Amino acid sequence: MSEHDESPSIREYPGEGFVVTWEAVRCRHATECVRGLPTVFDRDRRPWISTDDATVDEVVAVIDRCPSYALGYRTEDGRVRTAPR
Repeated sequence: MSEHDESPSIREYPGEGFVVTWEAVRCRHATECVRGLPTVFDRDRRPWISTDDATVDEVVAVIDRCPSYALGYRTEDGRVRTAPR
């Protein structure tokens, strides 16, 4: 885990220019991520998030639609999305 983790239950998936975070206990399985970017978010693959197949902007746009805030990100250009505490 990196120094940016807020909790041991937050998993991180690094990509080129960004890091995707996932907090399983928050996930409500709305499938916005899977429908929005199935090449990145695939529930049948392990790990289920593969950041290699999309741009930073594509990933950010889809994660911003996550209603539970289970998904978040940190980008090299300073954008951040974390769950409200």
